Amino acid sequence: MRAIVLDAARARPEVREVAEPVAPPGGVVVRVAATGLCRSDWHGWAGHDDDITFPHVPGHELAGVVAEVGAGVERWAVGDRVTVPFVCGCGRCEWCRTGQAQVCPEQRQPGFTHWGSFAEKVALHAADTNLIALPESVGFAAAAALGCRFATAFRALAGRARIVPGEWVTVIGAGGVGLSAVMIAHALGARVIAVDRNAEALAAATALGAAHTLLTGGPAEKSGTDGRAKGHAGGGPIVVGDVPAAVTELTGGGSHVSVDAVGSERACADAILSLRRRGRHVQVGLLPPVDGHPRVPMARVIGWELDVLGSHGMAAADYPAMTALIENGSLRPDRLIERTVGLAEAADLLPGFDQATVAGMTMVDPAR
Repeated sequence: MRAIVLDAARARPEVREVAEPVAPPGGVVVRVAATGLCRSDWHGWAGHDDDITFPHVPGHELAGVVAEVGAGVERWAVGDRVTVPFVCGCGRCEWCRTGQAQVCPEQRQPGFTHWGSFAEKVALHAADTNLIALPESVGFAAAAALGCRFATAFRALAGRARIVPGEWVTVIGAGGVGLSAVMIAHALGARVIAVDRNAEALAAATALGAAHTLLTGGPAEKSGTDGRAKGHAGGGPIVVGDVPAAVTELTGGGSHVSVDAVGSERACADAILSLRRRGRHVQVGLLPPVDGHPRVPMARVIGWELDVLGSHGMAAADYPAMTALIENGSLRPDRLIERTVGLAEAADLLPGFDQATVAGMTMVDPAR
């Protein structure tokens, strides 16, 4: 089968013929119909994940059809349309038994702990715990969009922050996770502020329900400004130098909930400093200690009694609440897909994906 192969961290990804996977005991092989290209895949390519052993096939957001069933699988058969969370639990521990597979200590992650979905087929473990049946009304591309970014954003807001209608939610970063968070927060009745350096991404955030969008150039822009929000004529994004000051002004004291959907020291700090007293921050973007441990404004966390919450995907047991909103049209993950590419183009895109400026998700079709 064809797959994208990495021979080492930061090596040029290559599309090659590799051996087909075999279904493990309790697991399945899925023929991949769609798989998302995500910033987490870039982190793996860059060498930020110790679980990866090279040579390696990345890819962790996927949907497709069961092609082979391993011994002991009870709930699934060849031909079933399925998707899967990017965190797959072992199916045996106390966390998996209570529906918390996203924190399973023996978890597997396709594209990280083993070969992933940037391939025509992928092996998945503990199928009876981790697989999710796809309704016919949900296409493969939309389902693949759920596996990491959309499901992570849903659980971050609905399960971790537990937002309520009328609250202000500030989302730092309008990539796949951030745009998912905008759509979900809006659908749940929150008032959303989206922050990004890309005007096109902010236009997408507005279309998905953001009440305000803030365009920032990062640290260089902060000097020489007074931090106040300065709008564009014609209703475009508000240009800001100081994100927390702008959010505080727009919300009358700070947001109730903030989300770092980027994964950088600056984004995390801006998100926390944008909160009002007793606010809740959800850290979704990965913060690898590339230059030492990232600094977090803990003095504000302590003094204002802020809650800082981690969010690590969503277990299959929690999918029904989300898929119900998708089936009734309240959530439209398909609207987040900006483009679809083949394996060869995905291999070219991966090394520079941390700098990508696409206003939405990039989906990969391995059949192309």
